[in-house]
Amino acid sequence: METPRSINAYRPYWAKRFGTAPVLPMTRAEMDARGWDSCDIILVTGDAYIDHPSFGMALVGRLLEAQGFRVGIIAQPDWLSADAFKTLGKPNLYFGVTAGNMDSMVNRYTADRKIRSDDAYTPNAEAGKRPDRAVLVYSQRCREAYPDVPLVIGSIEASLRRIAHYDYWSDKVRRSILVDSKADILLYGNAERALVELSHRIARGDNIADITDIRGTAFLRKRIPEGWDEIASTNLDRPGKVDAHVDPYEMKMGAGSSCETDDKIDAKPALPEGVSAIQIVRKPKADRSKQVVRLPAYEEVIKDPVLYAHASRVLHLEANPGNARALVQRHGDREVWLNPPPIPLTTKEMDFVYDLPYARKPHPVYKDARIPAWEMIRFSVNIMRGCFGGCTFCSITEHEGRIIQSRSEESILNEIVEIRDKVEGFTGIISDLGGPTANMYRMACKSEKIEQSCRKLSCVYPGICENLNTDHSALIQLYRKARNIKGVKKILVGSGLRYDLAVTSPEYVKELVQHHVGGYLKIAPEHSEENVLSKMMKPGMGAYDKFKLVPFGEFTPFASLTKPLGIEALTHFDDSFTAGPRTRAVTFDHLPRLLPLICYEGIFPGLDTTNYRASTDTLRPRWIVNISNDAWFGPTTGPLQHLNLASYRAIEEGLPMVRSTPTGISAVIDPLGRVLTETRIGTGQRAYVDATVPNAVTLSPYAAGHCLFAIFCTIFCLILVAFDTCVLVIKKNRVRGEQVHLG
Repeated sequence: METPRSINAYRPYWAKRFGTAPVLPMTRAEMDARGWDSCDIILVTGDAYIDHPSFGMALVGRLLEAQGFRVGIIAQPDWLSADAFKTLGKPNLYFGVTAGNMDSMVNRYTADRKIRSDDAYTPNAEAGKRPDRAVLVYSQRCREAYPDVPLVIGSIEASLRRIAHYDYWSDKVRRSILVDSKADILLYGNAERALVELSHRIARGDNIADITDIRGTAFLRKRIPEGWDEIASTNLDRPGKVDAHVDPYEMKMGAGSSCETDDKIDAKPALPEGVSAIQIVRKPKADRSKQVVRLPAYEEVIKDPVLYAHASRVLHLEANPGNARALVQRHGDREVWLNPPPIPLTTKEMDFVYDLPYARKPHPVYKDARIPAWEMIRFSVNIMRGCFGGCTFCSITEHEGRIIQSRSEESILNEIVEIRDKVEGFTGIISDLGGPTANMYRMACKSEKIEQSCRKLSCVYPGICENLNTDHSALIQLYRKARNIKGVKKILVGSGLRYDLAVTSPEYVKELVQHHVGGYLKIAPEHSEENVLSKMMKPGMGAYDKFKLVPFGEFTPFASLTKPLGIEALTHFDDSFTAGPRTRAVTFDHLPRLLPLICYEGIFPGLDTTNYRASTDTLRPRWIVNISNDAWFGPTTGPLQHLNLASYRAIEEGLPMVRSTPTGISAVIDPLGRVLTETRIGTGQRAYVDATVPNAVTLSPYAAGHCLFAIFCTIFCLILVAFDTCVLVIKKNRVRGEQVHLG
């Protein structure tokens, strides 16, 4: 991956002499006050203009201003004519068009395709201030206003529509937005790097039609240029049903077959007469920078859902800036060409972007109008961008990329201080210190070489990649420093939490829950059912569901008193676990209803029989599955004791038990507590038991009474002890009184 030019390494444009504007102008009067006769670049957006780095137009506008360009903003123009697009005059360089922070169709319609009654990005939440498919409409009006001015489109609406795409609202596959908007170039993803280079090249006189080598851009061309090696996308990903992976360790031998390990491996089969062997010569490694992957054409994907899914998958496969190739998709007689994704910003560049002189408030033209989106983020701080989750329902990875781009600690803390000192209404509470995901700050692949060559769609699904650094220490340190800033009372984390990452750091969970949760915590995933989560490429609900914990194992009794004395748990965890909900019977396909017990849950009495008091109840489980690991016992009697104690649960519940215990004793136990078969599995060994699981028997009185019998017996015994004690004391007093009288 080539080293790109830094975004703050360009020579400023001559208009830099005009200095920094308090806010970017939205009217001719503001331009006149600045001494401008024209704008170099005019940005058109579907959102109200709020000069804050969380709003795309403000960030882009301030970045271009820092390059020396005179930037004007046309926010939420009246699209019924071209007049509103002439408000600031003709731009010297180009129009930049965006729908705003949100896709305009998502902004205007609910999932039921009903028009929303409000718009969070509009003053007073007034609905109807932007058109459907705003990028298309605004582009058409810009062309109508000034036909010869170059047109650049961007934002999430354009970015996600860069190739043929399914449109939910019309329920059909639409053409690339480049074709319908008639734009000269599209900037996709986080476009700061591409935008700065494009602006300087247009400013120096380059024709926008000739600018075809900037990463993160898409444009139309008639044909593939000479010198490019075209690769069919079907060579990278086979369309159609996904076959199960072949297990290389599985041995399937039919009748008469064998492993044939004694055969001579150098034996060569005889060739038929007249047939000669062909020598295969490997081609030299191709230059990926001159390869282009051809996606199925628009005319093909609108007819074949499988080809559409294939094209979408290849788009995601070619998303790593370290190894991605150009993509091309034919639309009629033209080619939609996508250059590889942009190189992510460095920490220094991220600081440069977020440290620009934002006013951190709406443009004065809105006066006292309430803008809900601004109210929500006015006291929040963005610490990173990007997401390596790769969730199939989410646009973050496709738009911002998998590589995390983080700001420096100093830049983030300075922004908190700026909010404290400059933003009206600050009460000492930072509403969010996060980003697309709360806890991916400074996380990256352990190897830069592996990161650049990786083709995985997700770093955390189906499990966390072994090459991913999940260290939360930088984030913990940031939290601690942020909440120690004078004048800051509370730092909240409002962004969604990846709990599969969080649980790798108990210290982070403790820090988060103790200091940064305001009553509730957002977590990902956005569902709980395994079959749905698998389609979303989300991990299962891996909550800690044990309801019985081991003293000094998983928790320390009276920890606040015992830990100062040096009495701690035997486990390696920094903090104690807390008990989850009581175990409930569950049902799996093709299996009788079972009661799962994790590890030591199998030695504690009093299992949950709330839903099955009678033996014939259909909700009653038919067997118990106890999953454990006895490795930590070592060569002691511990595994045997664990087995014997677990057998009491079978007696108590009247249920057979199957124990799966690596490095311990795995066994099948009948409802009377008798071990039918067992096997001992050592470290690195494999074994299995083959036995018929017995039927359940009548529920014991202890279990059916849900521990009431034991409670009754305990109370009765205590009463007897108290009664006997009283009788004994009375007798002693009488004897002592008689002795005194006789004396």
